[in-house]
Amino acid sequence: MVDLELDQGLAVITIDRPHARNAIAPHTMDELEKAIDAAEGALALVIRGAGDRAFVSGGDLKELSALRTEDQASAMAWRMRSICDQLAEFPSPVVAALNGHALGGGAEVAVAADIRVAADDIKIGFNQVSLEIMPAWGGAERLADLVGRGKALLLAGSGVVLDAHAAERVGLVDLVVPRSTFEESWRLVAHSLAVAPATEIKRVMAGVSAPDAVSAFAKLWIADEHWRAADRVMKRSK
Repeated sequence: MVDLELDQGLAVITIDRPHARNAIAPHTMDELEKAIDAAEGALALVIRGAGDRAFVSGGDLKELSALRTEDQASAMAWRMRSICDQLAEFPSPVVAALNGHALGGGAEVAVAADIRVAADDIKIGFNQVSLEIMPAWGGAERLADLVGRGKALLLAGSGVVLDAHAAERVGLVDLVVPRSTFEESWRLVAHSLAVAPATEIKRVMAGVSAPDAVSAFAKLWIADEHWRAADRVMKRSK
């Protein structure tokens, strides 16, 4: 099951498959794709797993074991890769709230987000090599963008699993918070991003042209929200 919560500009997608540690099955892909589509227009998007054991534990091997031909494996990989691309290309900021371990394909889903907020007791790793396979959902390329080609090769090639603080040190995780305040922390981060300027900043970081960036700035500059905020700042400085 994949749930979608909409709250004041914030969309929260929760993968809720506790019996499979939130692993991705074919029907999960269908539901995840529909949830991302339904979140269109949100000012920020969060993706998380249910519970505190797993964010996403990868592909559901019990269900995916039926795929025994190269064509079937390729079709599955392209399908999930396109869903991760949807997350990466979502027009507003995307936060992966790592409530539990993100392993294999779960790490690939995590790096499709713009920001990763992790509870301090989770682990993350591109450990597909333990199954004699490699990342195929776009995670290898995104990992290299995050940590550099050398570290990406080391992490994915060895399959090492990092704890939250080690992942933060190499740049794989952006923010580590205590388990006791995890829910409050990721919601605070997400709500802080659910504002129009954050969406424009993401567009600029994605490589829009200078004229587009200046145009977006100018529209924000003349908006009532900007001047209300500016007035508050000017009043404090008196």
